[in-house]
Amino acid sequence: MSLSLPGEPADARSLTDVVVQLQAALDGRSSWFAPVRSAIVFVVDGLGARNLSQRAAYARTLTAAGGRRAVARTVFPSTTAAALTSLLTGADPGEHGIVGYRVRVPGTDVVSNQLTGWQDDGLDPMTWQRSEPLLQRWQAIQRPAFVVSRARYRGTGFSVATMRGADFIGVDDLRERALTAAALAGQHPGSLIYLYAPELDTIGHRHGWQSDQWAAQLEMLDGVVRSFSAALGPGVGAVVTADHGMVDVPRHRQVLLEDGDALVDGVRQIAGEPRMLHVYAEDGASDAVLAAWREAEASRSWVMSRDEAIAAGLFGRTTDAVRPRIGDVIVAARAGIAYYDDRLADKAPQRMIGQHGSLTDEERAVPLIKLGALAAL
Repeated sequence: MSLSLPGEPADARSLTDVVVQLQAALDGRSSWFAPVRSAIVFVVDGLGARNLSQRAAYARTLTAAGGRRAVARTVFPSTTAAALTSLLTGADPGEHGIVGYRVRVPGTDVVSNQLTGWQDDGLDPMTWQRSEPLLQRWQAIQRPAFVVSRARYRGTGFSVATMRGADFIGVDDLRERALTAAALAGQHPGSLIYLYAPELDTIGHRHGWQSDQWAAQLEMLDGVVRSFSAALGPGVGAVVTADHGMVDVPRHRQVLLEDGDALVDGVRQIAGEPRMLHVYAEDGASDAVLAAWREAEASRSWVMSRDEAIAAGLFGRTTDAVRPRIGDVIVAARAGIAYYDDRLADKAPQRMIGQHGSLTDEERAVPLIKLGALAAL
């Protein structure tokens, strides 16, 4: 059947290629960026291009430096674990294997959180994530590579899986973090630096991107970007981007899955996240599960089988090793809704307002704003 999936702009730039192009810019051969002496990718978690444009009054520095074409497309699922892994490996989720926020470990009933569950779930960050990190590759050719992030992310399973090979600098204050990255770029010619800011995403999940709290955090971030840009030395370029955008889903728009619901018949595990479910069926039940979800939810979500999602290229090139990590049924919200398994004891996730993971432009369009020496092209 036709899935009527949203099309990609013909000239869309992929988040997956950003660090690859920065490495090329450091060697003077990028098709996106001007040649630079050192390069910084500044990732603002949760800052969608649509969110930014609709709150432009709170982000005058970012807005002035950007413009209509300063946009890239993040991966599917449009979620931190998958997107940052693609950014930092240059590979599609179907290749690197981080295909969502929560996924079932094949052959088990373990549903693993791909940001925080590595050690508890017995996942080896050296092998579960299947692609070589770009920062490790950069260090291997004797080029400086740094990660500047919150100190608590040092040595986590996700950090090892995606950022190994780089020198990790832990700085908790956002302004100090950004200025540290700018200073490192000046002190280490030829360096590639990953700068990460999760603060806006945290506010968005808690209060929603349309809240006063989100606007205030964006305004503070914009001031940090202004100081950061002014601190970039000669020949140092930076690009501000994000892993995903956000959609606000108030509680009355939540879809709660309960015992006795036809949508959980034949279902062994529900993973993914509220706007992009991986539904894992009991043996032999995948067709019935797909039919039930399609009948009930096709008017407000894209509902497809694993094979259909892979054939449509949603996960990019997908290897045989990664296929079984993907749900038997994929449910990607099209309307402003979010799905929750209400049978679970932990109701805390249901308090989140800002959501992401699906295929809408609000979730997949992210900024690609050039600063410093990168702004020359």
